Amino acid sequence: MARILITSGPTRQYLDPVRYLTNASSGRMGGALAAAALDLGHAVTVVSGPVEISYPSAVEVIPVVSTEEMLTASREAFERCDGLIGAAAPCDYRPERVQEQKIAKTGEPLLLQLLETDDVVATLAAEKVRRWVVGFALETDDHRLRALAKLERKRCDLMVSNSVEAISSLENRVEILDPAGTVLREASGSKDHVAREILTVIQERLIASGKAANR
Repeated sequence: MARILITSGPTRQYLDPVRYLTNASSGRMGGALAAAALDLGHAVTVVSGPVEISYPSAVEVIPVVSTEEMLTASREAFERCDGLIGAAAPCDYRPERVQEQKIAKTGEPLLLQLLETDDVVATLAAEKVRRWVVGFALETDDHRLRALAKLERKRCDLMVSNSVEAISSLENRVEILDPAGTVLREASGSKDHVAREILTVIQERLIASGKAANR
């Protein structure tokens, strides 16, 4: 049995006390992955951004809001886990300055200075040692090429490529890629079905074989 860390859902980067940057991630893929991992007998910890779904009762859930909070919580949880599935869609940018008061309308354009947030999966993968990391790449074009580039850059052991149609949807269509660029499996259908397919590959390639790449 493995203890698996799953990041799930979106994060929020506040501009002022009431407005924030985010995306439409529902957390459904993360929830489905958690259920699939439990079905295989694994222990699961989920670090989740704000979502409206419920995770399986047997899952340890650590709620967070911002990308910074997700990274901190995931780093702490990863220390006691055997692997990570990075299914969350953290906000990639944060405002350079968060306004203390609500930004008032003036009739003029509002200019925002945005900075990149730290990459949760890449940060944890750089510290994985003998643990394994599976990333998700959601792209609007050149899906496989961009997924492979992310796999290499983030030092993942596997990368799950999917498209923007997966956001806030009940279904998904994915390719599971290894570091050699091989498509290990294609899966489509309900997110529950796709999650089981992903966990089957993880079970065979990373958990049962113990082949986490220390790259």
